Formats: sequence, C-alpha cells, structure tokens
Amino acid sequence: MPVLVPAADLPGLVAARLRERSGTSWVGVDGFGAAGKTTLAAALARALPGAAVVHVDDFARPSVQGWERDRFVEQVLVPPAAGRAARYQRWDWGSDTGAEWHDVPPGVPVVVEGVSSTDVRLAVPWDVQVWVEAGREVRLARALARDGAAMMEQWLTDWMPSEERYAADQRPRERADYCVRTSS
Repeated sequence: MPVLVPAADLPGLVAARLRERSGTSWVGVDGFGAAGKTTLAAALARALPGAAVVHVDDFARPSVQGWERDRFVEQVLVPPAAGRAARYQRWDWGSDTGAEWHDVPPGVPVVVEGVSSTDVRLAVPWDVQVWVEAGREVRLARALARDGAAMMEQWLTDWMPSEERYAADQRPRERADYCVRTSS
C-alpha cells in the first residue's frame, strides 16, 4: 500500500529516492482524470535535474480506445533501454493528426503522467510510482473548467467508466509507492 503524502512533500521524497541512481530513471504519475497528475508531474520535474515529462495524453487519439501503448513503448521506452534518446510525436486530439516531435535524452529521469500511465502491460521498470486522487465531483468540476461542457458526455460515458475498469482490474493505487490527495 502506498504512503499517503502531501503534494508539497512528494518532489523532495522522489528526488531523495532517485539521488543515487544512474541512467534513466522512471517515475509514473497515475490516477483518474482531472485528479491533478499534470500539475504534480511538473513539480516533480522541477525537483529532478534534467527530467523530462511525457504525457499519456500525447498518445491519445479519438480513433483509439484509451491511448497508443504500443507507440509509447516503441518511441519512449525502448530507446533509453538501449542507451539512445527517445523521440515521440504528440498526437493532436482536436485535429486527430500527428503534431510536434519531442526528444527525451538518455540517462535522465522520465516522469510519465496520465490515466493508466503505470499500466502493467507496459513493462516500464518503474523506480517510483505515484497515485494521485481527488473526489469525483472535484474531478468533474476540473474537467468542465478545462475541457468545456461539450466534452462532458465523453467524460461520463467513456473516460470515467474506462478508468474505473482499469483501477478495478489492475489496482494501480495498491502498486504505488506514494499516494497524493489533491482534494479532501
């Protein structure tokens, strides 16, 4: 079971855990949609020298259920394992086309954030796993503010049920090292 920590303490705890590591290190920031994962991942990256943040949403597209895990493995996971830089293309959800490319140098901390980012099928050699949680009503309010009313149907009928299935099937909270609550 994870250790429950305040969001403000997490960057220091993760930095201390990775301090003696060499090579690429992997930090997974998982949780339900609009729980605060992106904000927390940015705080972690500021505390980890040279860190890169990879957003699972960059691998999501309207025509794919969930996100492109195979493309993530090919573009982000495999190259650092071979000592090479990772290079991945962000997918633009709105236009459903490939967008700009991002480079991740080898040997740096890689913070992967997003719903189901710590999916066991990815076989990422996680150094630290974090579960971020917030209440359903808080997440819905954040989603509405961020994505607008036009996306609420998608949230309620697709994304939220799918993330609940993922949590029930894989129990990512139980695999996490740390849990952060971003609302009471």
